[in-house]
Amino acid sequence: MNLRNLTNPRRDYGGSLVELVIAMAIAVVTIGGSVKGYILTARKAEWSAYSLAAHSMALQRIEQTRAAKWDPSAWPAIDRVLQGNFPAQTNVLDVPIAGTNIVYGRVYTTVTNIAAYPPLKMVRVDCIWPFQQGMFTNTVITYRAPDQ
Repeated sequence: MNLRNLTNPRRDYGGSLVELVIAMAIAVVTIGGSVKGYILTARKAEWSAYSLAAHSMALQRIEQTRAAKWDPSAWPAIDRVLQGNFPAQTNVLDVPIAGTNIVYGRVYTTVTNIAAYPPLKMVRVDCIWPFQQGMFTNTVITYRAPDQ
């Protein structure tokens, strides 16, 4: 026999309206924070994929400049590592495409003579790409000596 219920039969052991509202507020804040965190994580992952694709595009142009012939000791001297040989180029970024979400990156190459003796050039490649409302740039810089 339960003596507590007999001594106070009107006592209710359920939650009050204030407790229910507080519990609902905690649930809404927790679920909202989880959804916001998921959206932020997805956005950062997408930005990271675009950045990696732009960096890969810039490295591709660096490899093209490294493959260009430059031999000042030959007769006549050969120098194909010139800025005019690497014009600005627009390509599709290597990210998964579904429908119309194609993203283009533009590659600019700058070749600068650093020293005449020993011969040395600096090659700078900038890849500019859009993401949401902004433009971002990945830059790769390397030094190049003549062919051996």
